[in-house]
Amino acid sequence: MFDGDGRFTGSETVELGAPGPWTTPSGPLTSRVAFAAAHVVPQVGAENVPGAPAVVDWDSTLAYRHRIWEHGLGVADAMDTAQRGMGLDWAATQELVRRSAAEAASVGARVACGAGTDQLAPDVVAGLEPGDAGLATVTDAYREQVHLVQDAGAQVIVMASRALAKVARGPEDYARVYDAVLAEADRPVILHWLGTMFDPALAGYWGSDSVDSATATFLDLVRAHQSRIDGVKVSLLDAAHEVSLRRSLAALPTSLVEPVETGASTSSTGDARVRLYTGDDFNYPELIAGDEQGHSDALLGIFAAIYPAASTALQAFDAGDAERGHKILASTEALGRHIFAAPTYYYKTGIAFLSWLGGFQPGFSLVGGLHSGRSLRHLVELARLADGCGMLLDPPLAAARLRAFLTTNGVPA
Repeated sequence: MFDGDGRFTGSETVELGAPGPWTTPSGPLTSRVAFAAAHVVPQVGAENVPGAPAVVDWDSTLAYRHRIWEHGLGVADAMDTAQRGMGLDWAATQELVRRSAAEAASVGARVACGAGTDQLAPDVVAGLEPGDAGLATVTDAYREQVHLVQDAGAQVIVMASRALAKVARGPEDYARVYDAVLAEADRPVILHWLGTMFDPALAGYWGSDSVDSATATFLDLVRAHQSRIDGVKVSLLDAAHEVSLRRSLAALPTSLVEPVETGASTSSTGDARVRLYTGDDFNYPELIAGDEQGHSDALLGIFAAIYPAASTALQAFDAGDAERGHKILASTEALGRHIFAAPTYYYKTGIAFLSWLGGFQPGFSLVGGLHSGRSLRHLVELARLADGCGMLLDPPLAAARLRAFLTTNGVPA
């Protein structure tokens, strides 16, 4: 137990509960398209310290993706959950994309991978100036990554670019770069709008600090390239804004939109529309459940932590039991809000902690030393919330690891 200042005040014995009644689907999920944005597992004993090249435990990293696929979800890889720009360097990113795409193809699963501009060295980005030369550098970097993802056989997620945020002079520069990048797409892509709570360097993205103005620019881009866009992932943690944007997308004509075919998954609901993939790790239960005017699909970092529950909920939606589907997702909401609490960009620490408690990685660590991003108190509360919603899948192992973790961090037995 801890007081308001985080001081340890005494121990408490808690008996962990059983895992939830999670099930794996017997066939493809049909009523929602859902991706879990997965993290990477570092090699034990490697120099995965801040600033060092990432050394990845590929066996554990890819085995985690197979568990997600076994539950009927797609994997969104090489994104911010995989520590793009926060420990995963360009060499490791390229290998991750190729390995993950190959593993997905081997089991007929769906994978989409992030394409950004983070191969540009920090000193290069620091030297970029607004104007034609800077925009050309950003565009060429995007093109390189788009081709990497496409050549690997994965669907492209066009990620937000810190370099573009630095050199763009206004909405017209964003349009110019994205026009060029989308021209490279050989199949419909997912556009990613990542908010500053996930990456403060993206302030003013789409050419404005006003969400309304940025949304207008974003929608203009979607309208201009509708046939090349499968969907948009919005990570602003604003449910009302997402619903409004979702309705604007639903009003677009569907004749221009092509179904996506990647691996075993087409856009499995069979309709042709620009999807809204919620990236709202706070409000996902209500957004995925939807209302009488529609629902959000999902591309979520929290799904990497709760994929058994997420899959079971989506199976309920498929069966027409929307009340049960929403109830299952809602049971994990407190856990999601805790993992993604401010500063939100440290949420990867919580994803890795649950992975370690579950026995899915040998040590509690992240590349770049990012596992130090949360306090002991935060992680203890995370374990309590995970137990409360049935997400500790091996309670005896979780108890043993949590006990060892507490002892190591100075909490007396």
